[in-house]
Amino acid sequence: MRTFTSWRTAQGAESALAELLPQETFHEVRTALAFAAEQHGDQLRPTGDPYVAHLVEALETAVAGAGIVDRDVLVALALHDVVEDTPCPISAIADRFGERVAELVGWVTKPQTPAGGDKREVKRAYLRSLASAPDEAVLVKLSDRVSNVQELHRMPEDFQRRYHRETLDFILPLAQREPWFADWFATWRQAWRELEA
Repeated sequence: MRTFTSWRTAQGAESALAELLPQETFHEVRTALAFAAEQHGDQLRPTGDPYVAHLVEALETAVAGAGIVDRDVLVALALHDVVEDTPCPISAIADRFGERVAELVGWVTKPQTPAGGDKREVKRAYLRSLASAPDEAVLVKLSDRVSNVQELHRMPEDFQRRYHRETLDFILPLAQREPWFADWFATWRQAWRELEA
């Protein structure tokens, strides 16, 4: 199974992105990634890595793996967790990066769980809603999920089982819309088949 962990930092991603993307797109993605890094600050992933590593892995997946060069998709991918994980409002994304990028970020932003609400049910409803998302938002979500599931071995076993099941139920159907992702997730599923027992 191919993994996307070679770029690791925003600086590490820059030379590769400069080679793989049109110049204008590269500059906009770099600006978005810097904005996201500033917003996320010292946030860490559950693995303990700096959060920006997740954004870089998702970009590496999209660009070096799936061959995506669409400006809005890549900028939204760099920003995909800003609204969900930081105080930055979606309006700031729209003002700085455009309405289309804000729309894509909105599609992949999990809503807040209301007081007394069921966090898992809110997440399941959000994941179900992605079935009606535009293809560009699906590309953002799939790239995001590749970054997360390629690191699954670093997580506790109960999380592995739950996240694996969620990926099978909600993400694999989305991946069928995009051939490169369908192939990647098929290989991933085979590598993690013991969790289906």
